[in-house]
Amino acid sequence: MIKFVLMVNRQGQTRLSRYYQPVELGRRAALEADVVRGCLYRKKEECSFVEHQDFKLVYRHYASLYIVVGITESENELSVYELVHNFVEVLDKYFSRVSELDIMFNMDKVHIILDEMIQNGHVVETNHSRILAPLSALDTLAHS
Repeated sequence: MIKFVLMVNRQGQTRLSRYYQPVELGRRAALEADVVRGCLYRKKEECSFVEHQDFKLVYRHYASLYIVVGITESENELSVYELVHNFVEVLDKYFSRVSELDIMFNMDKVHIILDEMIQNGHVVETNHSRILAPLSALDTLAHS
């Protein structure tokens, strides 16, 4: 099961956070700081899977952003690693070469994409066109 998804820039600033299990607000900042330290300071040659407290971290680095996913011990790391890549592909398809600024200024659309892919910590959709269908409908309504 997926516990959380974070998008963090190289400076360690969280650009997107989505939790699928309850975490107290006061504890979120400390958790995110620990996770960021655990992933950002690793070398490129090191594995993208990290054991952290009572869960595992799967992360990928794209341009200036790191996408970090916290998962339970029973979740398959490789499938989550591919899910992260699929998420970035969908973002690229929608934003035409997504950037950190696209994420910051279109947070609602990024959350819609993530919600179409993951619900209650489980992957429910990976097909690009099905994921983007609600956004296409919203864009059509906005332009009419």
